[in-house]
Amino acid sequence: MTFREGLIRARSHIIFLLALLTAFPLIIALDRIGTPPAATAPRDDATDALVAGERLPLAAQAPLRADQLEWGRIAWRYFRANIDPDTGLANSADRYPSTTMWDTGSFLLGLISAHRIGVIDEAEFDDRLDRALDSLARLPLFDGALPNKAYHTHTLAMVDYNNQPTERGLGWSALDIARLMVPLQVIRQDYPDKAAAVDHIISRWDLSRLVRNGVLIGSASPGGAATTLHQEGRIGYEEYAAKALILAGLDAYQAWRTDDTIAFADVEGVQVPIDDRVAERYGAQVYATSEPYILDGLEFGFDTRSRAFAEQVYRAQAARFDHTGILTAVSEGHLDRPPNFAYATVWGNGAPWAVLTDTGERVDRLRTLSTKTAFAWDALLDTPYTKRLVAEAVTMNNPQGGWIEGRYEADGKPNGAETANTNGIVLETLRYRAFGPIVNRHPGP
Repeated sequence: MTFREGLIRARSHIIFLLALLTAFPLIIALDRIGTPPAATAPRDDATDALVAGERLPLAAQAPLRADQLEWGRIAWRYFRANIDPDTGLANSADRYPSTTMWDTGSFLLGLISAHRIGVIDEAEFDDRLDRALDSLARLPLFDGALPNKAYHTHTLAMVDYNNQPTERGLGWSALDIARLMVPLQVIRQDYPDKAAAVDHIISRWDLSRLVRNGVLIGSASPGGAATTLHQEGRIGYEEYAAKALILAGLDAYQAWRTDDTIAFADVEGVQVPIDDRVAERYGAQVYATSEPYILDGLEFGFDTRSRAFAEQVYRAQAARFDHTGILTAVSEGHLDRPPNFAYATVWGNGAPWAVLTDTGERVDRLRTLSTKTAFAWDALLDTPYTKRLVAEAVTMNNPQGGWIEGRYEADGKPNGAETANTNGIVLETLRYRAFGPIVNRHPGP
C-alpha cells in the first residue's frame, strides 16, 4: 500500500472492521515514508532542512546479554507485586490500586515484551493476559461510550484521581486510549487466539468520539458536571497517538500532521521542535519531552520525520551534559513527593528545561534523571552519551522491587517512585534491542 492510498482510506472513513484488516500495512507505509507533501511554508522549510540533516546512528538489534535479561527480571518484579490477582490489571504506581488507560497500555506492552524475551513463560503469559483482557471487557464506560480516565484495579470501578468511586466518571483521554490501542492491536495481530477477546473489548467502545475532522478529541466531566469536549495532544504526543489510532482504522491524519503547528526553539544550540499552540491562548500545557519520541521509536520504528525530531530532543539533552556536566534524560514521570507527577521537559511553556505540573506550575527542583528514558535512548541510538546514560540507569532499581523513576538532579537522591509506565517501558526497550519495533507485520515465532 502506498502512503497516498493509505490517506485515501483514512479520508474515506472506511468501516472499522475493514480498517482493522488493513491497519498494519497502513501504519508500516506511514512509518517508512515519513512526512507527506504539504503546502510550502516557512515552518515546512525548517522541518525539511531538519529532516535532510545528518542522522545519528541507530542501535542495531542483537541477542540480549545476561545482564540485560536481568534488567527485564527486575522490571517484571514490579508487575508481580502490582498485578491484581483477580482482575489481572496492574497498578499505575506501587501498591496503589488505580490505573489509567495509558498505564494499562504500558503494562500490556511490558507483558508482551516480558514473554517475548523469555522473562516469563507461556503459561504465566496466557493466564495474565486472559485475566487482563477479561477485565478490560467488563470495565464500566464513561457515558457508556469510552474508557474512563481512571479505574480501581481491584473493583474495576470508575474512580477520580484520588481513587474514589465516581458513578459517571471523569471523561476520557484520547491520548491514553490511543496508547492502549497499541498493545490491543499487537495482541490481535500476533496472538490470533486472543483476537476475539480484543475485538469484543473494542466493539464496546465508540471510537468515533476520539476523532473529529482528523483531530484528537478528549472529554472532561469534573465533579459529574456536563461533559466538555476539547482538542487533545501537543507536538510529539499528538503524532504518536495519531499513529496508534490510524493503526485502529481511524482518520487521525490531521493530528499526525505537524506543518500547521510546528515551531522550533533553540535549546543548548539545538533546534528543538515545539508546538506553537501556547498555553495562554489554547489552554493545554506544552511539553516537549522524550516520552512520545522514545515510544514512537520503540513501538512503530521511527519514520523520517519522527526520527529527525527525536534526535533533536535527544541532542539537546546531550548538549546540556556537554555544557554543564549534568547527566540529562528528561520525560514525564511520577515523583515520590508532592506534587507526585510532573513533566520534565526540554522545552515547556516557553522555557528550556522547565519541569511542569499538569496545571503549568514550575517545579524545576524536582527534575529527575529518568530511568526509562536512559534505557530507551540507549536502545534506540548508538552514541557514547547513551552508553553513559544507561550505565547510570542500571543502578536505579529497588533490590526488592522494580526500576525506580530515577534520580533527582538537585540533590542526587533517588526518586524512589515505582510505576507500571517505567517498568513497562524498560521491558519494551529490551524487546526492541532483540527484535526491533513491536508493531511489525512479521513478528517471528
